[in-house]
Formats: sequence, structure tokens, C-alpha cells
Amino acid sequence: MEHIAALLLVIGCSNNMTECRELPVPVSVFETAEACTAERPFAAGDLQGQAEHVVAKCLTVDPALEDDYDQIVWNVRPDGTLDASLQISSVVVASNATRREKDSLSQQ
Repeated sequence: MEHIAALLLVIGCSNNMTECRELPVPVSVFETAEACTAERPFAAGDLQGQAEHVVAKCLTVDPALEDDYDQIVWNVRPDGTLDASLQISSVVVASNATRREKDSLSQQ
């Protein structure tokens, strides 16, 4: 079974960096961080025409949590720096702690 070690995130922004969006890349997951880092400049270069500013970052994936990540949180600063991370949402499961079990001896 192959594991993902890194995810390539590419963001395209307007000239004043106020409007940004994720840009699709042909390959976004990599088995090694080095492979992602090597691909990053090529992917960013290929997408240059899709936005006035293109920034890219490789995000490290913890193999133990690979299936638990469910969102990418990112922000592009006015200076063009991309802050991004993989996150795991907090999932709350509802339960009823006051539920009383049936007492089979008291039923007639």
C-alpha cells in the first residue's frame, strides 16, 4: 500500500493579493517530500497564466493520520507568503448519557 508523504498546494491570486483561489495541478500527492519539492516549481510555472501571482507549497502528511485529514487551511499574506496546513476536524458524536436501560425484572 502506498502512503502519501506530501501534498502540493498551488494558489493563484490577483495582483493586489486580495482574491485568491486554489489552482488544480495534474499531480497533487507524492510518496516523498523530496518529490513534491522537486515538482513544485514546475507546477507553479505551468499555472502562471491562470493568475497574476501563483504561489505553491508542499504540505507534509503524517502517514499515521493520512486518512484523518479532511481540510486544507491556507492564507496568502499581502507579501505573497503562503501559510497552509492540513487539519483534522473535531467531530462530535452525540450520545444520551441519561438513557435508562430497561429493567426486565420490573416489567410484567
